[in-house]
Amino acid sequence: MTTATTDRQGERGMTLLAVMGLMAVFAIALLAVAPSVQMEVQREKELETIRRGEEVAEAIRLYVEFYRGAKLPNSMDDLLEGLPQGTKKRQILRASAAIDPLSEDGKWRLVKPDVQSLGGFAKRVQEYNGGLLPSNPSQVFDRWAIVLVNNLNTGTDSEVKGADEDADDSTENTPFIGVASRSKSTSVLTYYGIENHSKWVFTPLFRGSGSSNIRPSQPAIQADTVITTNE
Repeated sequence: MTTATTDRQGERGMTLLAVMGLMAVFAIALLAVAPSVQMEVQREKELETIRRGEEVAEAIRLYVEFYRGAKLPNSMDDLLEGLPQGTKKRQILRASAAIDPLSEDGKWRLVKPDVQSLGGFAKRVQEYNGGLLPSNPSQVFDRWAIVLVNNLNTGTDSEVKGADEDADDSTENTPFIGVASRSKSTSVLTYYGIENHSKWVFTPLFRGSGSSNIRPSQPAIQADTVITTNE
């Protein structure tokens, strides 16, 4: 073996070591940024969930007001089918909003208009709003709100806050006044100070005057939505 051949082999060896060193640096850099990238992806998914949840809440409001409080939707299909308008139907909910981005099957949990399903969320909104629950957008919702308020005033904090912990995980064929994600994970964002996906309830209740002065994170999110980021 000549000296030139030995030198070339040595150069190839050094080049290989340099490439391996660069690859190791890149790998370390990727590991360093991975958590922040994952958090940003999760944040965007949660923002989309909130946007869609707010759309569902608005569709429920339109539905209940159309029937003057005498009827609640029983399934997402009731909202997707729209409302009678002459010989046609008026769309009140986009198909994409009927899908929960956080749950594995894409189905929202339907929240019933009772204390066990809504009490915990109402209590958290009350606390976030300085001890007062905002009014309702229409008097047709007062029949459900009065029951909730009475229980908030008479029940203990542990009873009320824990009311929605074991709420029925219904996704169809039940009268509902709100929806929530079926994901039980801790969130990156907080919604009305709540840091768990399954406790974010999107409902038209308590969306009238008297709510906190809120600055939304995105223009597409309604002004009565409280969102902050967990850092």
